[in-house]
Amino acid sequence: MVLHPSADREKVNWVNYKTGIKHLYFRMDADKNEAKIAISWSQPDAGIRALMAEQFMQFKAVLHAILGEEWTWEMDGHDEYGRPVCQIYTVLEGHSIFDESEWGTLISFFKSRIIALDEFWSDAKYAFNIFK
Repeated sequence: MVLHPSADREKVNWVNYKTGIKHLYFRMDADKNEAKIAISWSQPDAGIRALMAEQFMQFKAVLHAILGEEWTWEMDGHDEYGRPVCQIYTVLEGHSIFDESEWGTLISFFKSRIIALDEFWSDAKYAFNIFK
């Protein structure tokens, strides 16, 4: 992935992807049961969090077209510390990061989707500049 440039042809840290918007992240996580990739935002202000959700809703069809699949939209969730968080995500169940034989499957799952998210963000990010 290090050698794979972003959609804007720039160098990018894929694991620590920078959206440029405070409290807005592209997250990848894997544990002993599943892998998950998500767009998540944890803006403390509920009004701004809702505006960000509305903005993403405007791009829902575009996002799903670029991803080639529909993701789950959770607009009223909480993180492990009880803080409010909104997420758009997909999960690959039944795969463990601790099973080396599954690493290829996990890498394929994450790689194709983070590249698609980058392609989406290359166009959509300008609509989110008001949240900087």
